[in-house]
Amino acid sequence: MLLDYWINLRTKHNSAEAARWISATKAVSWRIVGTIDTWIISYLITGKWELAFSIASVEVFSKVLLYYIHERAWEKVRVRVTTKV
Repeated sequence: MLLDYWINLRTKHNSAEAARWISATKAVSWRIVGTIDTWIISYLITGKWELAFSIASVEVFSKVLLYYIHERAWEKVRVRVTTKV
């Protein structure tokens, strides 16, 4: 897959660094889907594409950051659990 190749080029097979790149890539791809959803819902509520776009463009930045922090926290839990077993 193209994303695998792209991440491998940037991490040089360092698994900890690769996990961070994967988390960041997942955060961005999920936000694309989430922002489209927010845009459509905002339009359905307001009836104005411009206002819907404004709402979606503001929330995209906060949600990427929050998702990345959330993903990294869960990665620490996963690593801690697998190293104890």
